[in-house]
Amino acid sequence: MQNSGHVYLADCPTRLAVEIISDKWAVLVLFGLSQQPRRHGELGELIGGISRKVLTQTLRRLQQYGLVERRADSPRRVEYSLTDLGQTLVEPIEVLTRWASDYGEAIVEFQQAAMSAEVRNVDRG
Repeated sequence: MQNSGHVYLADCPTRLAVEIISDKWAVLVLFGLSQQPRRHGELGELIGGISRKVLTQTLRRLQQYGLVERRADSPRRVEYSLTDLGQTLVEPIEVLTRWASDYGEAIVEFQQAAMSAEVRNVDRG
């Protein structure tokens, strides 16, 4: 059995994996590729708010980690898809997505209440 304390060490592979999937855009890109291969433009349209540059950087990083592969039939026809290793993240991402769907509104409500309390405290001070 592994010692879970190692996850805190900088050179631990577990920590690297957590850092990869905690990237702001990585999970969205991986989830966007979970159903089918997609072209760069398709992914950009699917994932609102991501710039072309950041999408390209995210795809390259995920390629370097062995989670995404790039297939070019021609310079103008490039598709991205999940590797077998990338496919192993689909189920955990689906679980996180369900959790976010179930509890996202509660988090927003809590955040709004905390901000309101903060404003009230500033007004009193």
